[in-house]
Amino acid sequence: MAKGGRRYPLVVYTHMINRWWPAIFTLGLALLALSWAIRSWGFEDWRWLTFTSIGGLNIFLGILLLLTRKSAYVQPFSDHLKLATPFLRLNISYKRFRRASSANMGALFPPQSVSNWRAEIIQPLAKMTALVIELNGYPMPQSTLRLFLSPLFFKDKSPHFVILVNDWMKLSNELESMRSGSEPSAPQQKRDNSILSRLPNKNK
Repeated sequence: MAKGGRRYPLVVYTHMINRWWPAIFTLGLALLALSWAIRSWGFEDWRWLTFTSIGGLNIFLGILLLLTRKSAYVQPFSDHLKLATPFLRLNISYKRFRRASSANMGALFPPQSVSNWRAEIIQPLAKMTALVIELNGYPMPQSTLRLFLSPLFFKDKSPHFVILVNDWMKLSNELESMRSGSEPSAPQQKRDNSILSRLPNKNK
């Protein structure tokens, strides 16, 4: 099996889970407190047992989300880029790469062009830079990808992925080194100066 490079957590998933798990966990605690009160007031057993079960489930889900918040990541290999989420594992061959570029999340998803709830998610990420990988075609049906991946992976209907990590330049540099079989070089403070310059030669 080809040796993989560094794992880069997908910021979109980490950000969304950080928003959800405290609320779900707190709701679980509140339901347990309510079940204790219902039992103390002498209601039927099924009432407080129901709230206890729902509260326990919420606490479990909150802890599970906390533990898995960084389980979504991308990882470069010598012949493909692995994209992993809690519900999908996908290997994207470099042969599918057509072009790569960097773009600001706020420019990719302007607040006026998305729903209110999605705009709230994007707002803290708007100033971050994402790596947009344009493809010759998806490795599986687009409808399946959109079912299992966040909408923030897709800026439009063309074959591509929007990859948001904390250090897009380091990911770009490592992708280039994996594709060329060379050692990673120090990231340069220059826009699109990594895998981007080599993509056309690799795809001829």
